[in-house]
Amino acid sequence: MRKLYSNKPVIFSLVLPGLLVFLFAVLAPICLSVYYGFTDYSGMGKAQLVGWDNYVKLFQDKAFGRALENSLLLAIGFICIQHPLAIIVAAVLDKLQGKAEGIFRCIYFIPNVISVAVIAYLWKFIYNPDFGLLNNILKVFGFQGQVNWLSQQNAIWSVLIVLIWHGFGWGMLIYYTGIKNIDPVLYEAASIDGANWWTTFFRITLPLMKPVIQINVTMAIISALKQMETVYLLTNGGPDNSTQFAANYLYQQAFKAFKYGYGNAIGVVFIIICITVTVVLNSIFKDKQNA
Repeated sequence: MRKLYSNKPVIFSLVLPGLLVFLFAVLAPICLSVYYGFTDYSGMGKAQLVGWDNYVKLFQDKAFGRALENSLLLAIGFICIQHPLAIIVAAVLDKLQGKAEGIFRCIYFIPNVISVAVIAYLWKFIYNPDFGLLNNILKVFGFQGQVNWLSQQNAIWSVLIVLIWHGFGWGMLIYYTGIKNIDPVLYEAASIDGANWWTTFFRITLPLMKPVIQINVTMAIISALKQMETVYLLTNGGPDNSTQFAANYLYQQAFKAFKYGYGNAIGVVFIIICITVTVVLNSIFKDKQNA
């Protein structure tokens, strides 16, 4: 084994494929995005350098500002609504025994298996003001009139509900796996000492789940920033950019408005925000763990 580790050609041959994939599939596209972000490239023809014009225009763009606001709202929804519920559901599932545990685990994960296109059009029918399920339920309870759930006033909240619901299964499954990896001896000792379910949850489960929570919260914030497919199929950022998100706005500017340079500037800002969020969250959780 020591001879193998000292064989530099063998080590280099094993590392080279992964290094090439990283260089050409990750690093090179990022560098090209940075370059095109300083140009007026439209996707065709020759790119002309325009300096910081795209970035100056971007930070004056109200639609991009609205996209960041909506991403912040979604991130808050993920952290304050989706993830607390996911942790509680995962903890409850862990206490179930037999087939019930597997059945409910599959039920909660079903939305993540269904195609995004199917999910978007399903919720379009649910939100339909004429024959949608929500309005029919309101009629059963005596509500008169039709609610347009995708109007400018209601659209962002309707979209947030869909996104929080759709991503619930992944968060729950990650928390469920984390709870399963906790040594059951700790729960047995707490039970012998007379601790109830809530005490063991707050004194054992949550403290030991900090690394999992850190990963899930980081992924949730990045996911809130890069929402595109569901938003594109459900509202395409409308009406009047009320449901606009950064990734969807990037697609519109780069591939519909043919402002490829401007779209790459949005992508660069998006990358910077994701890196900043990751570093900040790592430092916050590191301080808590060291404390």
